[in-house]
Amino acid sequence: MADKVALVTGCSTGVGLYTAVRLAEAGYTVVATMRDPAKQQGLFDEAAKAGVSIEVAPLDVCSQASIDAAVEGVMARHGRIDLLVNNAGAGFLGSVEQTGDDDLRRTMETNFFGVWNMTKAVLPHMRTAGSGRIISVTSVGGLLGQPFNEAYCAAKFAVEGMMEGLAPLARQFGVDICLVEPGPINTEFVASVRATSQASIAAMSEPYGTLAQRYIGASGDVFATYGQTGDDIAKIIAALASTEKPDFRTITSDFAMATVASKVVDRTGNSVVEIFAKRLQG
Repeated sequence: MADKVALVTGCSTGVGLYTAVRLAEAGYTVVATMRDPAKQQGLFDEAAKAGVSIEVAPLDVCSQASIDAAVEGVMARHGRIDLLVNNAGAGFLGSVEQTGDDDLRRTMETNFFGVWNMTKAVLPHMRTAGSGRIISVTSVGGLLGQPFNEAYCAAKFAVEGMMEGLAPLARQFGVDICLVEPGPINTEFVASVRATSQASIAAMSEPYGTLAQRYIGASGDVFATYGQTGDDIAKIIAALASTEKPDFRTITSDFAMATVASKVVDRTGNSVVEIFAKRLQG
């Protein structure tokens, strides 16, 4: 049998970059996608260090034409997609009052509709093959709403609901659905969001400006003390990719679990999937 083929989104930096490398190390043929392939050098450098090769393809998850072209290209070149990793995302900081429609729609387009449309494009191929796995990177922000992250959390909550509903149905086709929920991560993506956030906070009118400064200040300590690396998350994703019966939900650290413990009884999420899978089985 040919090597299994993995399609990973958002691979120019951070979690996506390291996920592509770790999956290649695990024996996957990896198609690493990014909106701007000119940013591929960092990925190639890490792949060279690991002694693996990775294929790069352009993909903007906010464009249906781009999604279709990428998926059709992988099928034409490799004839299969065994693993989809929905990693591409975009951060945004602002309360409801400070979030304009353009920012809200952009946040939802990348973090939710991008995941929805990628999954919708790949799932028919997995269903036809009778096997496959879809791993989506969400966040503790998909389980627990957080101040000044209303738009981001709304998008991640939406992904959680989508995947929880899809999981028992996809199981009937031999397809596993998994969620990976990190807490704080120290990556270039997060650093960029936090830097941009400082400018946003400076422009906030009171009382929000002071409240945002307090919140970001306290969050900075959390990142410094408990933050994981992009590679930490990538190793978890690679392990899920090869696990025979993966949990539906993986909360990536003890700190993240403690953060959401008041809302989460079953940290694996398997019990909900089992309830509805049994109904589908009759």
